[in-house]
Amino acid sequence: MDGSMNKVIIVEGKSDKDKIATILDEPVEIICTNGTLGLSKLEELAIAIEDRDVYILVDADDAGHKLRKLLQRELPNAEHLYIHKMYREVAKTPLMYLAKVLVGAHFNIHKNCLG
Repeated sequence: MDGSMNKVIIVEGKSDKDKIATILDEPVEIICTNGTLGLSKLEELAIAIEDRDVYILVDADDAGHKLRKLLQRELPNAEHLYIHKMYREVAKTPLMYLAKVLVGAHFNIHKNCLG
């Protein structure tokens, strides 16, 4: 594993991944769960990334809450990042708002994302 990719963000879908990737100004592995992960896949993932800085950023809806709970059980040391529930989906959250969430978690972001 490349030592510079110590941070991992877990998101639900590819559109979430793409949006976050445009904001970040540092190497971060972004993993898509595609909404659901089987328990065995989740355990595999947890083992693979347990020694890294893991962040969870999922939608503010029922599916996102369920996924967050599952991930929390498997990755108890993960840091949870939240979007405002009025946006509901990471992919529909304004870039500037997402950038502030990521800055708050000490990620390096492209300065133009802060407006």
